[in-house]
Amino acid sequence: MIQRLLAPNPSMYTGPGTNTYVLVSNGEALVLDPGPIIDEHTLEIISALKGIDPVGVVVTHTHPDHAPMANPLGSRLGVPVYGYERGPQFVPDVMVGDGGSIDFGSLSLSAIHTPGHTPDHLCFLLGDTLFTGDHIMEGSTVIIEDAADYLDSLYLVRDLHVRTLEPGHGDSMDNAAMVITSYIDHRLERERQIIDAVRGGARSIGTIVDVVYEGLPIGLRHAAVHQVGVQLHKLVEDGLVRVDGEAYVIRHPYDV
Repeated sequence: MIQRLLAPNPSMYTGPGTNTYVLVSNGEALVLDPGPIIDEHTLEIISALKGIDPVGVVVTHTHPDHAPMANPLGSRLGVPVYGYERGPQFVPDVMVGDGGSIDFGSLSLSAIHTPGHTPDHLCFLLGDTLFTGDHIMEGSTVIIEDAADYLDSLYLVRDLHVRTLEPGHGDSMDNAAMVITSYIDHRLERERQIIDAVRGGARSIGTIVDVVYEGLPIGLRHAAVHQVGVQLHKLVEDGLVRVDGEAYVIRHPYDV
């Protein structure tokens, strides 16, 4: 059984809020991504565990909308806390890497290391369902820290051939293959748009944002500046763009 609980932390970046999942098998439960420390949400999780034996608290990554409640909840329930590595307001009792597993009841939750959104990001596989954290979200793209890692991680989860995606934000997605393909296509298209902007004369991150994100609400500009900077780093590493002083320019075959 999979029960999704919505944390009351809606925002521009979290959408309706953070999804917490209670996974149950044969009377045992794991709590995945308990979210920020909000008393109301803690009580909802505790209520969902009534009559069930909790055996662990798991986090996909250490962002403040996913992990801070993990250690207090683990202490309250008397169970270990699982994660890739320690981070702000989070210290795992058990570190879980790529291919690691966490047993509960008759099932096992498998960790898939998917860096890109953050270096420590994990998705978790349960049968043909993938819990994606912030690697893939319903109704939105994702802010990333490493464009090359992120694209590689998208290819990785595509090749798992799962049926259902359970995201950290938004609703379930039963058309997993189509969603993952659309994420990959979006990233490649964004690369093309940035290259076209540079080729057209945009030389700074700010002017590239103006071209690529035309009409962007002012509240999202900071995120767009970050995204373009991350994407440009990949394009420089790929040898498609080079830095000339403080300007970005297209790298031609004869450049050395």
